[in-house]
Amino acid sequence: MSAPIAHGGGITAAAAAFGGRPEDWLDLSTGINPCPVALPDIPARAWHRLPDRHLIDEARRAARDHYGSGEILPLPVPGTQSVIQLLPRLVEAGRLVGVADEQVDVTDNRVAATDDRIAVTDDRIAVTDNRIAVVSPTYGEYARAFTSAGFTVDAVDNLAAIGIEHRLAVVVNPNNPDGRVWPAETLIALHDRMKAAGGLLVVDEAFGDTDPALSLASRAPQLTNLIIFRSFGKFFGLAGLRLGFAIARGDILARFEDWLGPWAVSGPAVSIAGSLLRSDVSAIRSRINERCTGQHAVLKGGGLRMAGGTALFTLVADARAGDIYMHLCRHHILVRKFEYAPNWLRFGLTPDPAADRRLGEALQRFER
Repeated sequence: MSAPIAHGGGITAAAAAFGGRPEDWLDLSTGINPCPVALPDIPARAWHRLPDRHLIDEARRAARDHYGSGEILPLPVPGTQSVIQLLPRLVEAGRLVGVADEQVDVTDNRVAATDDRIAVTDDRIAVTDNRIAVVSPTYGEYARAFTSAGFTVDAVDNLAAIGIEHRLAVVVNPNNPDGRVWPAETLIALHDRMKAAGGLLVVDEAFGDTDPALSLASRAPQLTNLIIFRSFGKFFGLAGLRLGFAIARGDILARFEDWLGPWAVSGPAVSIAGSLLRSDVSAIRSRINERCTGQHAVLKGGGLRMAGGTALFTLVADARAGDIYMHLCRHHILVRKFEYAPNWLRFGLTPDPAADRRLGEALQRFER
């Protein structure tokens, strides 16, 4: 059995190791809005009844209008294995698109690879290798899902390293944990390259709500080999709903819906999403930006170097990151550390100025 993938969170374990009650800790280990929005009214039938089709359709319409997209599907938050494991199944299903915009069903995807790993028939191009590209470092679940399904995963550090041998590429935009962003036109060019070789592009926009201009959602109807994942809970501060959305062409979403089965998301979750996605979110975005500004001031005041991030988190690079992590834990403040980058720490937003002061005071006590 492989080791579990490290994530933010884990206050219970931190409190057990360093003392204190979990509720008294300051959890800065995640990239979730620390100022959750007020919950809208939830009809009693959303709790009482199974989520019927009209409720799902209402959430889809609200999400389509909010994201400015075409076809969209509510689903368990994309970071969960239940969703990410759909991607290897999709690739194995052979839903590849040829250069002439014709969909090609490959009946046996596990054909022997040619020397150049590309098969060309009747002016159609189809990748026959089992290679997947994941722009890294990023979420660990993508690589694990494909590796477990028998694919070879190439962790690449730039888009130019994604080649015609890759059947699917994953780009998180903005990226977690470094906040790296790729312009929309750059990703569209990558999509076109993937499509020409019969491949798919997955763009994970979990942190896309704070900078909508980066999103490909409005362009999705013209990008037939694109799948976009969106997270609902990060921006609205409601991660406990475990809700997200997929944006893609209809036949891909139909497969996802079939594989996930009925009632993949709860009635209360889609009811809340439908209401909030139709609301004015400008105040939410302003509050997040305010908290981000406050956090940056605290980190600079504590002598830390910011190496990246988004509006919902900041990445710090410091040679003594491990010592800083332990010091903050002793002050009952949890941040995110990285085994693969021991000089990195990721700081989620503080919820208010009082928490800014608490973090600032703890950093001032750190002896360099």
